[in-house]
Order: sequence, then C-alpha cells, then structure tokens
Amino acid sequence: MTVFDVDVVAVVIAAISSFALGGIWYSPLLFHKPWLEEAGLTELDIQNADHKLIFSGAMFLSVLAALLMAALLGKSPAIVDSVLLGLAVGVCFVASTLGTSYLFEQRPLKLFLINAGYHTVQFCLIGFVLAILS
Repeated sequence: MTVFDVDVVAVVIAAISSFALGGIWYSPLLFHKPWLEEAGLTELDIQNADHKLIFSGAMFLSVLAALLMAALLGKSPAIVDSVLLGLAVGVCFVASTLGTSYLFEQRPLKLFLINAGYHTVQFCLIGFVLAILS
C-alpha cells in the first residue's frame, strides 16, 4: 500500500523500530541512569509522568520521522544511501539543533551525547528499515 509513493507499511514498521530503539536506549540496559541524572529527573518523576501522553506522543513523532525519511528516500533506496541519509539527518539536523539549544540552556554535555546519540542512531535505523522494506 502506498500513499504519495511512500510505502505506508514500511513507514509504520520503521516507526515501531525507532520507538523500540528508544525503549532500549533509555532503559537500564543502556542509558537510563545517566540520562535521569543529567536530565535532573528521578524515578519518582518517571512514575508520576503521564505515560499515555508520553508514549502516544513519542509513537506519533516516530511515525512523522519515518514518513519524512521515506519521502526523502523515495522508492527502493539503497541500504548504504538510506543509512547515510539517516546519519546526515541525525548529526546535521537533529544533533546540531539540540546542540545549539543545549549550549544556550547550559545543559550537560553527557545529556547531549545521550540524546543526540539516540536520534542519530534512530534515523540510521529508520533509513535501514525503509531500505530493506521498500
């Protein structure tokens, strides 16, 4: 099924992959504790958060990211090109934008590296998934 030459199924699977990566990235397996510390959050803050809003919002934004990547990549992109575009988007758009905000907000470098790292890997993964499914 395609809409505007975008494979909707591939977009949804890429978005789910991106969402799942976030679950792993910010879990105790990887960066949960340092992310909490650097973000100034506690376990209690996480427990008291509006999980429905956070997770539904994150999933919606993952779909948006995957949709844009699919539109940029077009039909049947090469895996290398797709991953490289993901790397470029992650580093040049997301990390550079986050970095500017973090500098002015005087946020910790460690937090920047955790968050920018996630988004860079996220876009590489989205590109990879779209390439293998499109």
